[in-house]
Amino acid sequence: MKYIAVLGSTGSVGTQTMDVLRAKPEHFKLVALAAGQNVQVVLEQIHEFRPALVSVATKEAAEQIKAHAPQGVKIIYGEEGLLEVVTYPQADVVVTAIVGSVGLKPTLAAIEAKKTIALANKETLVTAGKLVMEQARRFNVDILPVDSEHSAIFQCLQGENRKRVEQIIVTASGGSLRHKNRAELEHVTVQEVLNHPNWSMGSKITVDSATMMNKGLEVIEAHWLFDIPFDQIEVLQHDESIIHSMVVFEDSAVMAQLGTPDMKVPIQYALTYPDRYSISGKRLNLAEIGKLHFRKMDFERFPCLRMAYEAGRAGGTVPTVLNAANEVSVMRFLQGDISFLSIEHIISNVLDKHSIIQNPGLEDIHAADLWARELALSMS
Repeated sequence: MKYIAVLGSTGSVGTQTMDVLRAKPEHFKLVALAAGQNVQVVLEQIHEFRPALVSVATKEAAEQIKAHAPQGVKIIYGEEGLLEVVTYPQADVVVTAIVGSVGLKPTLAAIEAKKTIALANKETLVTAGKLVMEQARRFNVDILPVDSEHSAIFQCLQGENRKRVEQIIVTASGGSLRHKNRAELEHVTVQEVLNHPNWSMGSKITVDSATMMNKGLEVIEAHWLFDIPFDQIEVLQHDESIIHSMVVFEDSAVMAQLGTPDMKVPIQYALTYPDRYSISGKRLNLAEIGKLHFRKMDFERFPCLRMAYEAGRAGGTVPTVLNAANEVSVMRFLQGDISFLSIEHIISNVLDKHSIIQNPGLEDIHAADLWARELALSMS
């Protein structure tokens, strides 16, 4: 039995994590969760899983939940609530499914509490990869990737000598707008962007998939997770999302992890590692699929991917600024405040105005994050 705490329990990855826990009650017990302000879903999760500790974003949400929660469940809120959830003594594994850089501080706290981290929050490593990985080594904590691409790489590396890795190939669906040219992107709507052809994801990640920023963030995350230079990480467009990533070795052997586009598979593997359990769902049938397609990434078509590579290579506070400007720009697009193409323009302008700090501490990272958000909010 593994005891699980989940951050972001009502989001896309969070609810799919609940599906995994629901299917394997003999293996997993949810002991703590943290969510935003979706009171109805949180209450449903409390009544089904009976966690001992629950944290939500606001005092108002906490009071609503207290009025309907079973006795014996502790209800808390805010940043302190997040920290209490990730350090809950009984929890063995913390699933960080919360979206955005808000996941950084709780992840660091969970590492210090020596919890195994099932990492679905890529922004944590993008904003502070050096700090997070140093802390993980210091406290001898495993960081197990939940993103399908990083889980695929992780699985391909099992039993292998990592010094013999020549290249990592991260696959990308191309997102909902992959067949549109630059001119056709001028007037795309939020609804068009959110209509992803392969994956069911949250709105922020779906927009990032369309700009290809999501893949850029994954490249930076892969750099830190697998300690590999950016020049050895390639992104390859793969429309079907069947091959989730590949690893090329020095002897020219290529290991690939394949599967249907189902996030429950990498979620469960992070929870069961190093073991594997059965899982329900559609099995991969290559004969039925027939063909798989691949294309080289076009950095002119997807400038956000280019900016992510450049930010990763620059290091210091630049990835923090990239991520913060992107989060704000995506939020503004979803609210109808800016156009789709304005996302990349704002990110580029914020990066141009940033003065890099090399080897930043946590306070430097927070300051750079705040600066970038304020600037991105003010730009048109």
